Amino acid sequence: MKHRFLILLSAAAVAVAQQPAQPAARPAQPPARSATVPAVRDLKFPPLKQVEIPAVETFTLPNGMKIFLLEDHELPLVHGAARIRAGNLFDPAEKVGLATMTGMVMRTGGTKNKTGNELDVELENIAASVESSIEETFGSVSFSALTENTDEVMGIFRDVLTAPEFRQDKIDLAKTEVRGMISRRNDEPRNIALREFSNTLYGKDNSYGWQEQYDTVARVTRADMTAFYQRYFFPANVMLAVWGDFKTPDMKARLQKLFAEWTVKEQPVPPFPKVTLKAQPGVFLAVKKDVAQTFFTMGQWGSRFDDKDYPALETMANILGGGFQSRLFQRVRTRMGDAYDIAAYWGANYDHPGLFEISGSTKSVSTLEALKAIQEEVERIRTSEVSEEELKTAKDTALNSLVFAFDTKSKTILRMLNYEYYGYPRDFIQQYQKALAAVTRADVLRVAKAYLHPPEFTTVAVGNPDVFVPPLTALGRPVTNIDLTIPGASKEETEEADEESVQAGKHLLARAQEAVGGADKIAAVKDYNESARFQLDPSVPQGGGMLINETVRWVAPTYLRQESVMPGGKVTAYCDGKAGWMIAPQGQRTLTGAQLKQVQGDIFRVYFRLLLSDRIEGRVVSALDEKTLQIQEGAYLARVEFDPQTVLPAKVMYETVAVSGAPSPVEEDYSDFRDVNGVKVPFRVDILQGGKKFAEVTVTDYKTNTGLKPTDLSKRQ
Repeated sequence: MKHRFLILLSAAAVAVAQQPAQPAARPAQPPARSATVPAVRDLKFPPLKQVEIPAVETFTLPNGMKIFLLEDHELPLVHGAARIRAGNLFDPAEKVGLATMTGMVMRTGGTKNKTGNELDVELENIAASVESSIEETFGSVSFSALTENTDEVMGIFRDVLTAPEFRQDKIDLAKTEVRGMISRRNDEPRNIALREFSNTLYGKDNSYGWQEQYDTVARVTRADMTAFYQRYFFPANVMLAVWGDFKTPDMKARLQKLFAEWTVKEQPVPPFPKVTLKAQPGVFLAVKKDVAQTFFTMGQWGSRFDDKDYPALETMANILGGGFQSRLFQRVRTRMGDAYDIAAYWGANYDHPGLFEISGSTKSVSTLEALKAIQEEVERIRTSEVSEEELKTAKDTALNSLVFAFDTKSKTILRMLNYEYYGYPRDFIQQYQKALAAVTRADVLRVAKAYLHPPEFTTVAVGNPDVFVPPLTALGRPVTNIDLTIPGASKEETEEADEESVQAGKHLLARAQEAVGGADKIAAVKDYNESARFQLDPSVPQGGGMLINETVRWVAPTYLRQESVMPGGKVTAYCDGKAGWMIAPQGQRTLTGAQLKQVQGDIFRVYFRLLLSDRIEGRVVSALDEKTLQIQEGAYLARVEFDPQTVLPAKVMYETVAVSGAPSPVEEDYSDFRDVNGVKVPFRVDILQGGKKFAEVTVTDYKTNTGLKPTDLSKRQ
């Protein structure tokens, strides 16, 4: 409930900390003796070998589940992954998000005998994992275990796959996470360009182009999730691959026993919807006036992996924009100098056509110049053969990548599982490798002429049209504005918090206010100055184990400043509730997009403001149960759990953005409450992110009503 740490901004902090210290000056050393080093072009490498697929044991259990087994005794580990013929393409139009949230809650909701939190503890104690998800065209449940714990972990895996318990609190949390993703949908212009390009071509009137909306998410119920699970999760609709440190006959017997009682039967699952291939020629503009660049994606329909011309098309796209030596990079990025990145990709999918995309970004004033240069390069590759050197580089890149596609047994068996799932022959990769090696210059020209249709290209640009010189209409094609408005929930959906739960929520919050010190004393706090030791957990991928000394200052109602000092330097972030900035050793920058929303979320969760949510206009407070509140203000939402005995806040749960940019659930656990001017404040906070320990925070000093003013926080120093 108290502002803790801007997890998204910690990426910059970690980067600072990981900068090497400047070495002390050393006496000049005499130059090393030169050695004869061969030029790169003179290095000789043996030809790539044919991809070899190890023998995979395949059989079907009596209940209809298909099994793939592959021994791998290199490490004492056993892994498994199930593919279920399900997907968000089966979502009802009025409940888009159902499949995604069902996949989330299958694991987080636990099983009939254990909650998701209990499973977390049990699995963490034995260094194991069980995960679930549902993507566009498949569902997945997977596990990983040390060999000695195989039976225990496979038992949990079986229970999650066959008997998940969709507990309401985890459904609510999943909805919160998805709402958070919706609220951040328009934060990153690059993602907007890619999304709108895809949705324009696939169409927004079918499941390939649908998006989760606040109202579609709100309509999903526990009964919907249970029904979705029951329709698609049955043995004959599941393929399971297991690989690792085991003996095949023993694992076969284990699986037969493990799934002997799972005998559910359902009607065969229907095919996924067909894609309607229809060109959408034109230029589409999403106006974002707060960016200094234009982000764009242009292109057309791609193909499937099993298209006979896919190897030549992939080669053509690599020559056009597949790396530093590609034509687009050399012309648009290197020679023009105004484009920041540029790439071309011939998209393909297993069971439906992908998209041919040319994406990049450029200075706003150079938007037209960059787009015209791309059009010219597309025409050039359609009218004359590429050079032998271009062909060789593109083919070598694709062929060399195959080495890494099958360099481990885990990659091999998962690739084989995909081939079986989508109905591809087992030797598909060998066929592809052979066809790729046979691609000629004439093939590249042939497929470029046959498949690329520049007059039918769809172009999506995201930027500030006020500074386009000349305007997009100079491309000679109609320009259609894209509406980026995120539809709000309908009145019926926003009234989820009924009057009874609202009244119960106000009553619970009043009890908590009294336990903390009284509503009037809380309201009397106009500023605070906090010093703390922020210890990252050793398991954190970036900066694990790092100690950060942190100072947080807040002035009512929404002024916040955080200073983080670590081994490599200092990072300062400031926000007034609407705008902000960050200063790091690398320089200064304005907070925008996801980072700004991250900080605004922290302001929403300031300790004293959360405790006074019933007094803040626009906030809705409702009780989820006798000890848990849900507090919402616009796109920001948090769940606060109180200790049943003391009624002090025990934990707050919300969603934030991880360093990777992906949404991640966060839980802050509070303890060691101390009196600060008559108000109880937690001096110890344990933070979990994505269900795993993230950091421990120990407050070393806390003062309120020190006379701070907004101008004290906004100084750039």
